Amino acid sequence: MRRKCIQDRIFLICNTVLAILFLAVCFYPLWFILIASFSSPGMVSSGDVWIVPKGITLDGYQMMLGKSEIWRGYANTILYTVVGTLINLLFTITAGYALSRKTLPLRGAINIFFLVTMFINGGLIPTYLLMNSLHLVDTFAIMVLMGGVNVWNFIICRTFFETSIPVEVIEAAKIDGSSELKIFARIVLPLSKAILAVMTLFFAVGHWNGYYNALVYLRKESRYPLQLVLRNLLLTTKLSPEASDSGMDQLLNLQSMKYGVIVVASVPVLILYPFIQKHFVKGVMVGAIKG
Repeated sequence: MRRKCIQDRIFLICNTVLAILFLAVCFYPLWFILIASFSSPGMVSSGDVWIVPKGITLDGYQMMLGKSEIWRGYANTILYTVVGTLINLLFTITAGYALSRKTLPLRGAINIFFLVTMFINGGLIPTYLLMNSLHLVDTFAIMVLMGGVNVWNFIICRTFFETSIPVEVIEAAKIDGSSELKIFARIVLPLSKAILAVMTLFFAVGHWNGYYNALVYLRKESRYPLQLVLRNLLLTTKLSPEASDSGMDQLLNLQSMKYGVIVVASVPVLILYPFIQKHFVKGVMVGAIKG
């Protein structure tokens, strides 16, 4: 018994050390970006900034306030995220619930059809040609409709409805005369807060961080999301050894602004997560182990 306790303590110590190291690896990049946004860009570029900010300045944030394309991209990203997430939830939750009902005709064939799309796709060029023929290129719709249904998230939702919503409750509602739509709206959705919270987080983070669809399908800079604006900013802040002193100072200020934009872009996601954390573990463990 004593030997077992010693082994347990050794395991606990090792587990704690590994957890602290993992936390440090994940947390330090965020911390560095935060302190770099308040530090002198020259000190950041020379590698003098490690743990605490040095040469504290707000020049980067002041430059950011004067960049209209950043705030336009911020507004675009908020719009794409809100509308896109609502569309994702509408398609994914309704499809998942419908295919969780064993009474649905051709249920197996429809499930196979969804699964095939996870392994086979047309590729970039055919997809672009299709979007162009539908007149969706360089439009608002392409940013919120592209990837409207994520098959993996759809499977998670379907599994949740199959395992977490009692069939007896649905049958009782049918006996009382409720329609399928009323059952879904008044019974299923209130019992599905965990999966709704997880899906909202997944889809919102995906839209917030997404830039690839914008890079491929958008042409007008007025429609660029924040992440694409930030990408272009990163490409323009590479220091050149042949640059003049004035050009070097401008690039250093742009680099400082870059860190500020990253901080501002990360804040909404960091604020959103604590509110749905209590549902997160339950939602992501759907279908893992069933007794």
